[in-house]
Amino acid sequence: MQNQINKVVVAVTGASGSIYAKVLLQKLAQLNDQVKEVGLVMSNNAKDVWRFELGNSDYENVPFKTYQKDDFFAPFASGSAKFNIMIICPCSMGTLARIAAGISNDLTTRAADVILKERRKLILMVRDTPYSLIHLNNMKTITEAGGIICPASPSFYSKPQSFEDLAATVVDRALDLAGLNVDAYRWGDAQK
Repeated sequence: MQNQINKVVVAVTGASGSIYAKVLLQKLAQLNDQVKEVGLVMSNNAKDVWRFELGNSDYENVPFKTYQKDDFFAPFASGSAKFNIMIICPCSMGTLARIAAGISNDLTTRAADVILKERRKLILMVRDTPYSLIHLNNMKTITEAGGIICPASPSFYSKPQSFEDLAATVVDRALDLAGLNVDAYRWGDAQK
């Protein structure tokens, strides 16, 4: 049973796609029967992009503890805290590259390094396009290390009616990959 055992790190980087982070945080807030704790870390660029794209600072009002990007005393900076899932949403190519190279120069990359070394779930919701060979090689390295690359490529077969519905098609997939049970459209389900 998964009740109250999952501890999740959410990192938000400065890549475009703040709506994905917003929807992810909203959905995690509804999964308190499966998630014991959520720790949030955002880069300065992530906050700037959120304000630009979404026109607000609602990230300040999430119901989770937020950590500064250089807070190496955050519990998930160590494997002993037993955070078992990390989702980077959206994940910039710079963050991807630092993780692939093992460079732990901030809390996001340190937490990702911890999750990989402990053989836990690391999901990177990359949102750039197109990918260069460097990006693809970094994705390959992270995949070989046990991470999961989940491109922020929405699906349309559920006939999403809003930008949030569209973003949810990717977020639901990431939550599925994390092993969490979410109420989401499934292929073969009756259309809405």
